[in-house]
Amino acid sequence: MSVSRGWSVHRLLLLPPASRREVLKARFLHRDHDLQKKEEEKQEGGREMPGVWEYRVQYNPSAYHRLHPDSAVLVGTHADEELTSGTFVSPFRQRNNPYTVRSSRHLSSAKNTLLDLAFNRGDRSKVAEQPTDGVRLPPDVRGDPRAFQRCRPEYRTMSHDLSLSPPSITIDKAFEILHDVTELKGSLRSADIVRFLSELGHVAPEQQPLIHSDTRFSMLLRYSVESLRLFSHAQLLEVLRAFVWLNIPATHSILTLYEAEFSCRVEDMEFRQLLLTADLWRCLVRQVPRYLELVYTCAARVLDQLELAELVQLLYVIGEGRRCPPALLPPLELLLLKHLNLLLPEEVGTVSLAFFKSQSSLSAWTARRLADQAHHLVEELSDYALVNVLKLLRFNHLDHRGLLWALRCEIPRRAPRMGIQGLMHVALTCSSLHYRNDDILLAVAQCLPPLAPLCRSKDAGKLLWAFGMLGFPPSEVPQLYPCLTQAMRLKEVELQHFPQHLLTGLLGLAFLGLYPQDLLKLALSEDFVRLATGSQHLDLKKDLFTLDSSVGLEIPNWKGPRISPALTEQIQQQLWTFAQQDVCLKAEVLEAEELLQELLGGEAFVHKRMILPHTRSIDLELRLDSEGCPIPLHSEPKGNAKSVKRASSRPPFWEGDHTGVMITEDLLAQLTSLRSLGRPHNEMPLHSKPCRVQLKKEQEDDERMFTSGVTLTSGFLEALRSPARHPVSLRVSNGGTAQFIAVQVSTRNHFCYQSQQLLGLQVLKRRQLALVGYRVVDLPPWEWLPLLRQSRTEKLAYLQGKIFSMQGG
Repeated sequence: MSVSRGWSVHRLLLLPPASRREVLKARFLHRDHDLQKKEEEKQEGGREMPGVWEYRVQYNPSAYHRLHPDSAVLVGTHADEELTSGTFVSPFRQRNNPYTVRSSRHLSSAKNTLLDLAFNRGDRSKVAEQPTDGVRLPPDVRGDPRAFQRCRPEYRTMSHDLSLSPPSITIDKAFEILHDVTELKGSLRSADIVRFLSELGHVAPEQQPLIHSDTRFSMLLRYSVESLRLFSHAQLLEVLRAFVWLNIPATHSILTLYEAEFSCRVEDMEFRQLLLTADLWRCLVRQVPRYLELVYTCAARVLDQLELAELVQLLYVIGEGRRCPPALLPPLELLLLKHLNLLLPEEVGTVSLAFFKSQSSLSAWTARRLADQAHHLVEELSDYALVNVLKLLRFNHLDHRGLLWALRCEIPRRAPRMGIQGLMHVALTCSSLHYRNDDILLAVAQCLPPLAPLCRSKDAGKLLWAFGMLGFPPSEVPQLYPCLTQAMRLKEVELQHFPQHLLTGLLGLAFLGLYPQDLLKLALSEDFVRLATGSQHLDLKKDLFTLDSSVGLEIPNWKGPRISPALTEQIQQQLWTFAQQDVCLKAEVLEAEELLQELLGGEAFVHKRMILPHTRSIDLELRLDSEGCPIPLHSEPKGNAKSVKRASSRPPFWEGDHTGVMITEDLLAQLTSLRSLGRPHNEMPLHSKPCRVQLKKEQEDDERMFTSGVTLTSGFLEALRSPARHPVSLRVSNGGTAQFIAVQVSTRNHFCYQSQQLLGLQVLKRRQLALVGYRVVDLPPWEWLPLLRQSRTEKLAYLQGKIFSMQGG
């Protein structure tokens, strides 16, 4: 039978078992052939640097625990190293900002980090053998990701407990079993094969290589393949369990045939048997995506019949498989909501991790309910489970106030025993949610210096990013930033495979005005730029642009490498194109732009652009002369006679009889009374009191008045805008030089959660705007957004106060 790559799960299920078996076997063998070919090509490449997708990071839940800090050695900085430095309470849900620096900081996802989070016991031994340069590693006190399977007895029938290893047998006994294989040969029954493999699974791990290399063991495996179709479901599961105890390599060709056989039997097996099979494949560290697709298809049919333990085990399998079918997610959410209040602490962590690993976005209601349960059980959650819940909060951008508040007590209590990866996820969650709490940050920061030698490049980069984004001052823990920076240096080879982690860390330092020059030379070198911009999986051009431009501004004597002008121009164009399609069209930006044009005299006096494109946000640029008069920045559009006339060096309302309006307490009281009354303009009373400025109405229907008698006409508005020549009128004097103003229409995502403290990128932007000579005028959301619902007069008065003020907001 010819095998087409277009076979779907549903088409396979419609085939007769025999035909389905042949199709699956052929496909699995074809897949293994491709994998073997790629492995051979990689080996032939010798010392050639592998692509990002070939890298694997060991999954080590023990990193969430450690012993006393004395068990590690403090690492300082190089002797010649120098780091040069150049309450808004909201009920809204913190949302993602498209202008936030992203790279790999936003999510610790399979897509961004390309991790193989397998429980590879062989790899663990290799990791333990790596040199540690004299650093004494803490013992492996594991936070078991399968601990939830011991919470209920129901899990015993659908999972494999690796902690219940069978009693060991001697190697002589194992050789006797292999001798029986040669004696029986072709007369072996399927029951004999199962019994022999199960008994051989009792051999101690250190003696198993003797079994694997024995030709009689290979003969036994071949006999098992010949009997595949004769095995009952229970026998087939027992053989797979024996493979787990025997530590059969995940790439062994025999597993391809067993995978095909299990896939053919999906329709005939009980659902708990399907879950047990998936769990055994997980223990073997073998990816079986086609088998899982078949399991998910069966799960969709029996979902409403699943018990709580079956649901949690299914979610665990989905998480380890890194994918949840979109059609399966809604019914899973409904079933989860049904059982949510019954989840035990470790199950809450497992469910949270499953949705995070499978990159499944829960509805806001479901995510919040799950966080509610985590909050209710927060004191009983293990460190590992708590970190998994934080990953869920980060992925769903969920600002659960109760849980965030509880972290203020939980993290300081837990931090001393948490490992580097756990601490990294705590800090990264806080930065992703823009949640700054000094108790949490200080507790994490104080525990990090002794653990710096254990940092991966990912850990160091994201920690630097998180602390820099939240503006954690270096003076709080002086050793923090030098130790993490030194950890990046020690991972220079690893950074060649993961360029995003170097840029992540350097941007975090740049937010604080810290620029380690040796790492900057590496990041901006031609080879590294080529590496960072050549990946198909990661877009690091914007990060390079932000870092390069910051270096150019804040290190004026920089002699190191810079990115090319062509790449700079390309990224600038991309950022501006995106801004025009998004933030430039936001109502609060358009309203501010229009009112500033009216306030200053026309479109020529307001320029909407990115003054510093590398900061990824727009500005409304204004310019005032030495007398505080607006200066046109560009020509008005042709065809607009009024606009063309106003494009002269001095707008018409600065000339003639309108010499300004004297600001008195009486006038301010009248302006305030309009807001307090809250009436529409067309409902204002027509009587008025005398005013010291006599203004003529331009139109009969222009009867906008203050209740106390000041007629608000267009002429009056223009007079109100003008800085009069009277000593107490609105005038800005700055010593005879022109004044450059950058108006920032800030969003909630520019500030820490429930705070008026700016986040790292905005701090960097304002610092650099001041460096190039701009006065920043901020229109913060807690002032500007509520004002959008008020009258035009109040908005103009607000903007005038912001622009013609030395403080600038």
